Amino acid sequence: MDKIVKYSNGHYNDVPANDTGLGEECGVFGMYDLDGADVASAIYYGLFSLQHRGQESCGIAVSRTDGPKRNSCVCKGMGLVNEVFDADSLEKMQGDIGVGHVRYSTAGASIAENTQPLVLNYIKGTLIVAHNGNLVNAVGLRNDLEANGAIFQTSIDSEVIAYLIARERLESGTAENAVKKAMEKIKGAYSLVVASPRKLIGARDPFGFRPLCIGKRDNAYILASESCALDTIGAEFVRDVEPGEIVAITADGIKSDMSMANGKTARCIFEYIYFARPDSYIDGVCVHESRLVAGRILAQTYPADADIVVGVPESGNAAAMGYSLESGIPYGTAFVKNSYVGRTFIKPKQSARESSVMVKLNALRNVVDGKRVVMIDDSIVRGTTSARIVKMLKDAGAKEVHVRISSPPFLYPCYFGTDVPSSDQLLAYNHTVDEICKIIGADSLGYLDINRLGELAGGKLGYCDACFSGKYPVEPPKEDIRGEYEL
Repeated sequence: MDKIVKYSNGHYNDVPANDTGLGEECGVFGMYDLDGADVASAIYYGLFSLQHRGQESCGIAVSRTDGPKRNSCVCKGMGLVNEVFDADSLEKMQGDIGVGHVRYSTAGASIAENTQPLVLNYIKGTLIVAHNGNLVNAVGLRNDLEANGAIFQTSIDSEVIAYLIARERLESGTAENAVKKAMEKIKGAYSLVVASPRKLIGARDPFGFRPLCIGKRDNAYILASESCALDTIGAEFVRDVEPGEIVAITADGIKSDMSMANGKTARCIFEYIYFARPDSYIDGVCVHESRLVAGRILAQTYPADADIVVGVPESGNAAAMGYSLESGIPYGTAFVKNSYVGRTFIKPKQSARESSVMVKLNALRNVVDGKRVVMIDDSIVRGTTSARIVKMLKDAGAKEVHVRISSPPFLYPCYFGTDVPSSDQLLAYNHTVDEICKIIGADSLGYLDINRLGELAGGKLGYCDACFSGKYPVEPPKEDIRGEYEL
């Protein structure tokens, strides 16, 4: 496994890197310092705070807005942020505009060639692109581009977006207009951060599936997947990028284009349940508060006679607190988590997921021994992890384990950037709640009511619950090819 360092002269240097951790989804971060200061270090810390969104690979690309139009320095590789970058590599990355990315592969192989951001050198200069989300029409677009001479270096849909932007830029007066023209062709989920030679551009798909926000620190502007990344570098939150909005940040400030907005939003509800860090705000809604609300709803709809409420770290903790506050049952900490092991929900291989559960968590016997326990978790996908955690609690002496899930049952795959597998791999698709309860070894089981999901998003925002309801805001592809379009 290698770390790829590329300079604008086109030469590569291969540097050994440590083995990759676990991962999920993707996170993007861009920065433009109008005073000309280097941004690589700030991007590094921004990516560090977004590490929970992707732990397979990461990268940073920077350039200078006062230099030639083809100037860039790129460092990216497989592994965690602190494995790919060090002080020396960051110091060499001189540029006042740049883009960073952390990746989990929902489309395309988990290999070094597919790391982002993507850097294209073409007639208009250097184009740097990072993407969070998943396109539903990427294969068709890719085939059309290849038929017209495009040569792809990766197997990710993000490269399709980058090619479309570059191609449209040849006929467009501005880079942001090229982004708009590309958005007219692509379908699905995408939050984009794009650096052209003189601009930093952010774009969010018309449904707003994935989050994107704007921040400011001194005379520098930031685009980030989550507001927690702004806090990490001492930047102030300015506002969210709206669904369908394109923002262009230049020396003259921020320019907004809302012409792609369609008024029908479908924000991913799982951002509030699981993906986002609890200290983030997404579209004006506090993620921590969303999880408290989920716990309160579970206590109202599925009460239990119990002695203690515990959460499965990390996303289950706030929901457990909400259940405790609503029910009056004391809240406790029943698990010790190994901080050096990532999440298991969407590990690429089931065998790896199973083997890591016991490494990741351990139960505190003195907390649960002899007690009736309500255990709150964010989801049940295949059921293997839940069964092991329930057994862990009972092996530690719990008399009863009542499982409460802060999401509805997963019944359908996701095509918009969340790695929910095909229906035949989802435990709830072929089993009743009672059957699932027996399979995981719980004494009772209750899921969040799908009709109350909107309360997690503040009650006013349009959201996507297709993985629970099967009602897709965008028509899914006729074939489930996620992860199969390999190099």
